[in-house]
Amino acid sequence: MGKTAAALVVAAGRGTRLAGSDTALPKQYRSIAGRPVLSHTLEALAAHPRISTIVTVIHPDDVDLYETAASKAALPAALVNLEMTFGGETRQLSVLEGLKALRSLSCDFVFIHDAARPFVSIEVLKSLFDKLDAGAEGALAAVPVADTLKKSTEPDKPLETIDRRGLWAAQTPQAFPFPAILEAHSKAALEGLVDFTDDTGLAEWAGMRIELSDGDPSNFKITTAPDLKRADQQAKAPSMTKMHALNPPLSHLQDIRTGIGYDVHAFDKGDQVVLGGVAVPHVKKLKGHSDADVVLHAITDATLGAIGDGDIGQHFPPSDPQWKGASSDRFQADALERVKKLGGRLAHIDITIVCEEPKIGPHRAEIRNSVARICELPASRVSIKATTSERLGFTGRKEGIAALASVTVRLPFPENE
Repeated sequence: MGKTAAALVVAAGRGTRLAGSDTALPKQYRSIAGRPVLSHTLEALAAHPRISTIVTVIHPDDVDLYETAASKAALPAALVNLEMTFGGETRQLSVLEGLKALRSLSCDFVFIHDAARPFVSIEVLKSLFDKLDAGAEGALAAVPVADTLKKSTEPDKPLETIDRRGLWAAQTPQAFPFPAILEAHSKAALEGLVDFTDDTGLAEWAGMRIELSDGDPSNFKITTAPDLKRADQQAKAPSMTKMHALNPPLSHLQDIRTGIGYDVHAFDKGDQVVLGGVAVPHVKKLKGHSDADVVLHAITDATLGAIGDGDIGQHFPPSDPQWKGASSDRFQADALERVKKLGGRLAHIDITIVCEEPKIGPHRAEIRNSVARICELPASRVSIKATTSERLGFTGRKEGIAALASVTVRLPFPENE
């Protein structure tokens, strides 16, 4: 499992440059594709399985707007914390307030991102993670300047052409090891410097070395009314689907592998069991170090088995206190990320749940849809079956639940095969 990461979303601005509109709403709360810009931004950041915490810095007057935007974001169950805090008088001070809020939420890396950039892709986030994982002190998503640059010096004087070689247009997220950027921001504020508009600029002032990371031209910032119109069109376009960059067509992945997973959990005192990410009402719960989701545990083991990468106990040992009570979709998110790093995709999941009770039939569709969402598959590629053991064995005695999973993974063939 990689180091933990949080996203800090800067959304305290008033967006005064967004003119030509009949609403006074700040741009992060304007609507694109029927939902607030901030809803799209939160979804885009939460789509990466290693981002488990998001703190949004807002203006004190925008609490209701923020809560509406957050409620309209389709966020994964693996997101552990979704918090908000109030910003300061400048962007820099707002970021500092967000970093302070993150101190109690425990993260190794922080991705600082503008709320008005709703189209950050998984590929951009992955590139930033790669830089930090390799030891970078900071990483900046950026794109090379493609247009010819002209500088106007004085009225009636000839324009000056600027050499664009080596010039990059900065974007966000800008990513850092959390302790280092918190220290840099705190130091700047103590010295009375409060007007940095770019976090890598502040980091460079503090002596940190920043590395360029691959940005994306579609990851633009909404600033003007034409930007808002472009964003609305882009959000509605079918090509703007999350994970697109890391999801090659299945027809391109000819190495077909199958993994099998099996898991059991005993009943304990409680009032519900968690199956496939769904809380099913029952007179007991399942006993385990995490949430004891027997279905997701079997799927995770099967996924890891298909790529020959150990098992769930190896990557998430029950002896580790950080997994106590953890939502099991985090385990499958990690296994799915391992498949993606190999250039592959999940293609199909077949699950059999073995128990006398509770009855699975009434919850089958909900469990299927939940597993499909967690595993980033259409529901048509997920099968949920249930059976009893004819009153034989521990399941027959109503002592617990067992689950078997078969997962099909498709990978590209290695060049040497």
